[in-house]
Amino acid sequence: MATERFNLDGRPIKPMTICMIGAGGFIGSHLCEKILYETPHKILALDVYNDKIKHLLESESLPWGDRIQFHRINIKHDSRLEGLIKMSDLTINLAAICTPADYNTRPLDTIYSNFIDALPVVKYCSENGKRLIHFSTCEVYGKTIGSFLPKDSPLREDPAYYILKENASPCIFGSIEKQRWSYACAKQLIERLVYAEGAENGLEFTIVRPFNWIGPRMDFIPGIDGPNEGVPRVLACFSNNLLRREPLKLVDGGQSQRTFVYIKDAIEAVLLMIENPARANGQIFNVGNPHNEVTVRQLAEMMTEVYAKVSGESSLEEPTIDVSSKEFYGEGYDDSDKRIPDMTIINRQLGWNPKTSLWDLLESTLTYQHRTYAEAVKKAVAKPTSS
Repeated sequence: MATERFNLDGRPIKPMTICMIGAGGFIGSHLCEKILYETPHKILALDVYNDKIKHLLESESLPWGDRIQFHRINIKHDSRLEGLIKMSDLTINLAAICTPADYNTRPLDTIYSNFIDALPVVKYCSENGKRLIHFSTCEVYGKTIGSFLPKDSPLREDPAYYILKENASPCIFGSIEKQRWSYACAKQLIERLVYAEGAENGLEFTIVRPFNWIGPRMDFIPGIDGPNEGVPRVLACFSNNLLRREPLKLVDGGQSQRTFVYIKDAIEAVLLMIENPARANGQIFNVGNPHNEVTVRQLAEMMTEVYAKVSGESSLEEPTIDVSSKEFYGEGYDDSDKRIPDMTIINRQLGWNPKTSLWDLLESTLTYQHRTYAEAVKKAVAKPTSS
């Protein structure tokens, strides 16, 4: 008989059915593992693809039995969606286009995916009295106040102008022609809708703002398990360069600063939200690691060093090259300067703090990347190109 589990307030945690939209993606696959390995909850896993969760679905002899059911659904146009939400105690919406290369080259798809397609999810949860955990993004903050200060201003040294607070920081986007902000704008608008449903119609919700969650199974390697011309996020882009022994491309010199958090740390935070509704409902949570802040250039240098260690291969003489954002991403690209999460609310409500250093999470992730992709990349590189 399973040991009874208790939440942060000492109350028994009852088994629940979770409708997880986007369960087949990077975050969804890790969250499915966490729930199946450590809890008695049942998952209705919704996605168009299931490659990253096949290991959880294929064997009938797995210890969780039928606690995960996969439903191949595109939420844009599937009448089954409301029924699956009705069958569940909680809906987690992870579905999104979330690769920066798409924001300014496919702004229509980006806006539809992140706002229009999420509308029925919010509607069905609200109308049927179902709790919703909605995944947003740290990009809703846009640029920091500090980025607009004069270059020689002493205020640039004051962290107050850079640290991003859920209920206090303004959301500052670039001009309309900078279509990169289509993603952040769509995500902010769906946040406002979720919040309004809570205020006016009693929707029980939690909004998650991830700050660069990275780890195994993130995105894809172009030409191996994704399109040849695809441009994934920075971790997979740099991994692809390392695997192919190419210089890492630094957009506009790699001067943007980011914080990175290990996916396994972040998933701990999500499980606390799932199992502590009294503490999580009505909250917006930053989930990141302010201690793991580097410039993108520093990230490239660190990844080069870590990959040499895990692969046993020497680094290139010139491990990085600079490219312009226009050359790399196309017209309409813009970026935020820094993304440092304030952790006050999540620490107060859920007692959560990230544990894994940037070096350790990169070592774990690049070990996985090398083990999973090195041979396939070598074969792909060795293939003669047709004339």
